[in-house]
Amino acid sequence: MKRWTLRGASTAYVVGVPEHGQWASLVAWGPQAVADGPSLTEPVGTEHFLPRADVEPLEYAVRGVRYTSPTELVVSGPDGSDECRPVFVGAVQDEDRLELTFADALRSVRVVLHYRMPADLDVVERWVAVHNDGLDELTLHEHDSAGFVIPTSHGAVIRSLWGEWNSEFQQESITLRRGRFTVDSRQGITGHSYSPFLSAADAAAPDGTTYGVQLAWSGDWRLSADVDTTGQTRIQAGRAPSSFGLSLRPGASWVSPVAVGGCSTAGPDGLARVFHAYQRSFARELPRRVLYNSWFATEFDIRAEHQLELAQRAASVGAELFVVDDGWFTGRVDDKSGLGDWEVDPAAFPAGLDAFIADLGELGLDFGLWVEPEAISPSSELAAEHPEWVLRTPGREPVQIRNQWLLDLSRDDVAEWIWSSLDRLLTAYDITYLKWDANRARLDAGDRRRDLDGLAVGNLYTILDRLREQHPRVFVEGCAGGGARVDLGMAARVDTLWPSDNTAPLDRLKIQRGFLTGYSPHLMSSWVTDAEGTHDGRERSLDFRFHVAMAGGLGIGADLSRWTDEQLAVARRHVLQYREIREVIAHGTVHWLDGGVQYVGADRSVVFLWNTGDGNVRGTLPTRPRRVPLVGLDPHQNYRVGEEVLPGSYLLEVGVSPGDAGSHCLVVDPVG
Repeated sequence: MKRWTLRGASTAYVVGVPEHGQWASLVAWGPQAVADGPSLTEPVGTEHFLPRADVEPLEYAVRGVRYTSPTELVVSGPDGSDECRPVFVGAVQDEDRLELTFADALRSVRVVLHYRMPADLDVVERWVAVHNDGLDELTLHEHDSAGFVIPTSHGAVIRSLWGEWNSEFQQESITLRRGRFTVDSRQGITGHSYSPFLSAADAAAPDGTTYGVQLAWSGDWRLSADVDTTGQTRIQAGRAPSSFGLSLRPGASWVSPVAVGGCSTAGPDGLARVFHAYQRSFARELPRRVLYNSWFATEFDIRAEHQLELAQRAASVGAELFVVDDGWFTGRVDDKSGLGDWEVDPAAFPAGLDAFIADLGELGLDFGLWVEPEAISPSSELAAEHPEWVLRTPGREPVQIRNQWLLDLSRDDVAEWIWSSLDRLLTAYDITYLKWDANRARLDAGDRRRDLDGLAVGNLYTILDRLREQHPRVFVEGCAGGGARVDLGMAARVDTLWPSDNTAPLDRLKIQRGFLTGYSPHLMSSWVTDAEGTHDGRERSLDFRFHVAMAGGLGIGADLSRWTDEQLAVARRHVLQYREIREVIAHGTVHWLDGGVQYVGADRSVVFLWNTGDGNVRGTLPTRPRRVPLVGLDPHQNYRVGEEVLPGSYLLEVGVSPGDAGSHCLVVDPVG
């Protein structure tokens, strides 16, 4: 067998191709040592009633090579057959990259498996390119990015993230001894229901070495975990297939989205840190500012003088950025009008937006703006001028959700119009923050023969990439009715992501805990508001609410005109502390504690502890002081924690006291 080894920071990935060249299989994946011994994934014994490929740990399974077990690629041609039998023709390995090429002479198809494993990370990126070298049009019916073999022996504990609007990123785990588990989205957007994330650990050691897979795609997607009869797990990741399939013309090529696999011996929490490090590798070095967003205070009632009153209060508590949300453009008096007509409303800003931005500058505030570029109101001028731009199934009325339609982003002229509209705004005004919202699913079928999903998502990515290139100082927030577009494709193209419209503290703690399972804290936008919980509406103190929001990218969305001087003083204290510690939160390694979380930076740690009130909240029973052990400290170093100076050994073994307060933010600094 020919073998190729990719090595990351602490893990290795080994691929092999047998002498017959009919497939590539996983030899080893895990801690570096697994690359130096016998394979843990190779089947032992003789298969019965099945082709050998159906029991092998295939890296990428093609129908025609494999038949009864799951496949990643199914290709049909005009002969009516959906079988393909590509054979290995060559490999190219260059530092952290590997390409394996297989070709089927009869079908005139080349399949190239791509790998990339950065030396300083513990992830492997995988994607596939399919080339039609023949004279006939082909159809791709299944077209996954990769199949990841997970070396389990006893079945797997599969962990996923599910939710709905206002309740995203709920954690779920199942024990899968045999069979299949699938999550997906058919909404044309990543979706509130599931995140394109699955992790797996051996069912015999659920907190042991854990593997995870994510997909960098913001349209229709599907992830499946399959445990075979030997107890070994395989996770498939890719774009969800459509009933029409994908057409591949003669001479054309199709390239899949990137699927990313990670591995950690430190269990699911260690896997989260692996994905955090990966996402930070493409983060931009832009200033992270405490923002104030006016939506909860004003909704559509945008008046410059009122906005400035809010801005004055926001500046007084230490905010650095003021974001005007929905309602700033012509005709936008409610959610039934205005989308698509991106002109500043002179009634809202009678002196002009430039004058308003200048007034913010006098207060020391930068300016940000909300947009929803992909949507259109049926009553808008744009809808009247370009009805052909509205996404619809031919011959049918467009699907209307939340009083809006969608533009057909699969069209290049629509994509160019969206780009030009944004470019005009960002060029004309001193905008340094753009909140890009997307408030509905893409359900109209359009002309499915054009690969609507692929073209629309591709154009979305192109626009976001152009924003980074041509307006590099603009910090972009990705939002989609809350957390409906959180995935690696967006994480690589925006600077922060909005996990949920639910900002109530106890609900938000669960949402943020789930978000951090797969996504880095530098991506987690989190606001302090006056919202009551959707699920748990128990009141929490303003301190508690700030400590929840400070665990990510801090923003304030409350109606500050209603806050008392005492509340403003509390806000000022927390904002000042946050501005001192935000780099540790954005870049530190994340460790979950008993009732809290610790961010370990290069020279200091930040600890958040929350008392959710689920225990002996009335104090009617005797208790003893509770202490929470910390991690990541030098046992031989002393540390200052608040007013105390304690040895690192004590903090590691015994910990810090959460006290009687509802929440704490503790900064742990070395002494001497």
